[in-house]
Amino acid sequence: MRVVAPDGSQIGLKELDEALWLAQQLDLDLVEVAPGSDPPVCRLMDYGKYKYEQSVKAREGRKKSTRTVIKEVKFKTKIDGHDFDTKVRRAAEFLEDGHKIKAVVMFFGREITHPDRGRALLDRMVADLEGIALVESPARLDGRNMTMVLVPDKVGLKARAKAAAEAERAEAAAEDAAQAEPEAERARQDAEEIEPAAGTDQAAQEEDHAETEDSQGSQSPVQSDRDGQTAASPAGDESPQSGEVQPA
Repeated sequence: MRVVAPDGSQIGLKELDEALWLAQQLDLDLVEVAPGSDPPVCRLMDYGKYKYEQSVKAREGRKKSTRTVIKEVKFKTKIDGHDFDTKVRRAAEFLEDGHKIKAVVMFFGREITHPDRGRALLDRMVADLEGIALVESPARLDGRNMTMVLVPDKVGLKARAKAAAEAERAEAAAEDAAQAEPEAERARQDAEEIEPAAGTDQAAQEEDHAETEDSQGSQSPVQSDRDGQTAASPAGDESPQSGEVQPA
């Protein structure tokens, strides 16, 4: 058999006993990877670790792969409007999750003689799901049921998601503006209250200044009169001195 090392390099042709002895020396397993070749190919490896790595790769592959599930939505020909709208909304949720929809209209008794009623229901469903679903298989009669298959409209769903995101941003901006408006109004009112107070202080200062000037002006004539009397007294010497007797 041809023996391959763990790193992929060729060891060469070995007998089974020699290959097993080599695996025991390296504390590895001897795994046959190509039994159909001539000679068979065996590889030295840690088989437990190899199986674990393979399971991890398979699990990661399943996560990345998209699994499409067909969801079935059933209707009766005599379904009322509320129940119909509920089933259509449920179908829209399935489509937004990436699943296919199999719409089934069930006919009971002699209802099968009026297949146009079932087709009308399915056409109404397609109209309600415009922009969300595309018709993959049109309505067809299958026994006593009428079926139709819908698939997600990826372009329409992407446009709806974008529009919803823009609407959400616009709503958030409107809320921020509504919150900022009362704050601006309060700031304006505070400014208006401060301006009259400043005007009142200035008027009071001007009034005090005017009163001061008036008081200074009223004191000046009195002082002038006193100065005049003081200057006139020495020139005349006519004012009687206290204590002297004038001759008769």
